[in-house]
Amino acid sequence: QVQLVESGGGLVQAGGSLRLSCAASGSIFNCNDMTWYRQAPGNQREKVATITSGGVTNYADSVKGRFTISRDNAKNTMYLQMNSLKPEDTAVYYCHAVVESRIDHAIIIDDYWGQGTQVTVSS
Repeated sequence: QVQLVESGGGLVQAGGSLRLSCAASGSIFNCNDMTWYRQAPGNQREKVATITSGGVTNYADSVKGRFTISRDNAKNTMYLQMNSLKPEDTAVYYCHAVVESRIDHAIIIDDYWGQGTQVTVSS
């Protein structure tokens, strides 16, 4: 089994910064794509940014130039540096990972979600 634990959320004023972390642990043979999602009250969950195991990144248009996704493969940890935060960035932020686990002699690929961390940006 694999667990994802987010941290780093909180309350910040508009224009401020926060850094989120997502640490994966458990039966991990390899972490493939890792993604940050967010969900604001009354809204659907949306993709914020993705990073591949090779470091290729992709961002939602709404966060380009303000957010930076990164990862430390040795620690199976992903980060989201959020700068110039806006009130509309307020949401619960979730991490998602596609993970390969070795079970007996087989490689099993599955995806996992973290429990979420609240980010609130005041105006």
